[in-house]
Amino acid sequence: MSRLIKSSGAVAAATLCSRILGFAREAVYAGFMGVGPVADAFFYAFSIPNLLRRLLGEGALTAAFIPVFKNREKNDGEAAMWQSAQAVFSALLLLCGVVVVVSILGTTVALRWLPMGEQTDLIVRLMRVMFPYFLFVCVAAVFIGILNARGHYFMPAIGASLLNVVMIASVFLIAPAFGERLDTQVFGLAVGVLIAGFLQAAFQYPTLHREGFRFKWVNPIGDPTVREVVRRMAPATLGVAAYQFNVVLTSTLAVNEARNIVSSFNYAVRLMELPQGVIGVSLATYLLSELSGLAAEKKYPEFRETLREGLLQLVFINTFATVVLMVLAEPILRLLFQHGKFTADDTLLSAEALWTLAPGLIAFSLNSIYARAFYALGDTRTPMMISVFCLAANLLFAFFTIPLLRQAGMGLANTMSALLNTALLVFALRRKQPKFTYDGLGTLLLTLATASAVAGGVAWSWNRGVEAVFGIAPLWARVLGVFGAIATSGGVYLGFCLWRRLGPAADLLALAQRIRHRRA
Repeated sequence: MSRLIKSSGAVAAATLCSRILGFAREAVYAGFMGVGPVADAFFYAFSIPNLLRRLLGEGALTAAFIPVFKNREKNDGEAAMWQSAQAVFSALLLLCGVVVVVSILGTTVALRWLPMGEQTDLIVRLMRVMFPYFLFVCVAAVFIGILNARGHYFMPAIGASLLNVVMIASVFLIAPAFGERLDTQVFGLAVGVLIAGFLQAAFQYPTLHREGFRFKWVNPIGDPTVREVVRRMAPATLGVAAYQFNVVLTSTLAVNEARNIVSSFNYAVRLMELPQGVIGVSLATYLLSELSGLAAEKKYPEFRETLREGLLQLVFINTFATVVLMVLAEPILRLLFQHGKFTADDTLLSAEALWTLAPGLIAFSLNSIYARAFYALGDTRTPMMISVFCLAANLLFAFFTIPLLRQAGMGLANTMSALLNTALLVFALRRKQPKFTYDGLGTLLLTLATASAVAGGVAWSWNRGVEAVFGIAPLWARVLGVFGAIATSGGVYLGFCLWRRLGPAADLLALAQRIRHRRA
């Protein structure tokens, strides 16, 4: 049994739990806000501190820090390793603290002195409340990065579940205290975001303390570890966060184009994040630490084999996920979100976005893995240059597609730029690692295309059959239509791939058999 499957599987299990709770959160949000100007304002305002988190916390900082942390551990010992962690953590607190203070002051000045419309005013006021979330989740992200480097994957990943639980509770326990109107109750959700961010960081500390971390202020100015991390981090900022840049910048175009675009697109993104997070992020989380260790020891054949195995697993699983999202887009959205203020028309709007966003699922996930391969090799410049180019391309795509297709145009622009990003990363990695090959890729893709076409037909037939017999009104009929279609088509997809003797399918079957034997 591959070590990659077992280790990334622990992250995937925790991430799956978090994503299920994330769906519950979005379902609660959908019933509470629906699709409209208040929902647009909340999701757009939340995307700004969330983007900063991806840039300085979860994305660039951890991608730059973990290879340095692993190198200190292997070459200089644990004392130097923890010293480097303390220095970087001190720099993080200083930088994030300054960003939060400046952001709050800037939004306060803007609200007082700048003329703005009703929706813009609501966006800025919500951003002012939620900016400290950026500090909390950056701290949590660094804690998680250190724990991953020390071999802990499951418990750090499960912390995101706590975040979702608190955000769900804020709808019922905090929002009502802010009045009876939706545009004031939404501030209760913003307060819930702050509490959730703080608790996610606090959840990681006990495990980190047991590993030996003790916070000690280290002056980050002039520290060699901080300088090395900053050197790596500057280009990695755009490399890891290209997708988030795309979402925020296209959302800026969309929020000025028409109402309902941002919120309907947001619900489509939430569906995309389940397979992208469970598979793509889980593999990337494991691979950054593993590849960094192999690169530090100059074990390049093992480096290439580990990377190749991860790519094959991702393509195998996310091909099926792509088919499910496209074939069952409307039924899944109807099951998860259509209640309260979220109407049937809102379901159709979000489905339109998902139909154009889902084809880019594999590319989004591949970009995370390829970028981490470059970071493990100490190269942050190449992914940065590619991301900048693709970011410009995405803006160009969005400029033309959003006025024509609205939320579907947002999805199409993101998909096209992600595919371009993948193609350029593949070309660049081949030049950097000429011995890295894609032997058998043509046969694999042909098999997966055939299997996914058959599975897609099975999923569509099952769901349409259930709808024709029982309708879409009963909740149990919606559940049967969606989950029955996923189960039957998944069985067909796996069976076909096993018949064709695909390695990734055999690995998953072996893992399932091992889990069953352990339980027995």
